[in-house]
Amino acid sequence: MSRAFVNEDAGGPERRYPLPPRADPGYDEAAALALLEGANVGDSYGAELATGYRWGEPKLKAHVERVRAQARAEGNERLEQLAERFLRG
Repeated sequence: MSRAFVNEDAGGPERRYPLPPRADPGYDEAAALALLEGANVGDSYGAELATGYRWGEPKLKAHVERVRAQARAEGNERLEQLAERFLRG
């Protein structure tokens, strides 16, 4: 088969999620945001692959609670809804 018809990236994340190195103290916060972003665009699986965390990861809940509070204060109903779903998950 011609290489023109082969998708070498098949099975990988559909989007790119900018994340700091895993050892970075801000990694978990960035991962929480990436999971919410992925859910917002219908790419939860890709965000999970990119971050190494699953939706609803207890370790990330404090970060998501802060995102929810900020979304509520800014009137961002969609982000607030996603954060609430994460916290229930």
